[in-house]
Amino acid sequence: MRARRESVLLRRPVTVECVPDGTPVDLEPGMMAQITQALGSHFTLLVEGQLVRLNGSDADAIGKPVPTQPEFAEDDPVDLDTRIWRTLATCYDPEIPVDIVELGLVYRCEQQPMADGRTRVEIDITLTAPGCGMGELLADEVADKVLALADVGEVKVDVVFDPPWDRSRMSEAAQLALGL
Repeated sequence: MRARRESVLLRRPVTVECVPDGTPVDLEPGMMAQITQALGSHFTLLVEGQLVRLNGSDADAIGKPVPTQPEFAEDDPVDLDTRIWRTLATCYDPEIPVDIVELGLVYRCEQQPMADGRTRVEIDITLTAPGCGMGELLADEVADKVLALADVGEVKVDVVFDPPWDRSRMSEAAQLALGL
């Protein structure tokens, strides 16, 4: 079943990134757009036949509230590894309504203790297509979200292409969600 798109009017100037090449584009107030995806902390919009990615911090430009990050209470018994993976699951491919964990885009997530008691996190992600220009934007989103977690002091995210991604890396839930 196809998701229902919501039409919105841009309320202020905003810079977005074209999907899939990541090229920044300025949009002007008064332009019409359709929200095709509102998952994680970004919106995917269709504007004049072009898919673009709107940063969640600019949600007011389309009359929406800024998406919030999941919060973990200080007394939450969930360990850091679980919090990291839950956070990674809030990152979405802008063209596919499935998070990067379920898509199988996270190849490695390792933690090392730091001298100050915090943790350094190293993450390898891949993309569904090597030529996709969204890799750096996705890596930045992953790094920002994981770095915002309590107890995380450093984050390094690398976009890798070995081994190449294919559909077999997707979870069964992702395959069902995409009708595969």
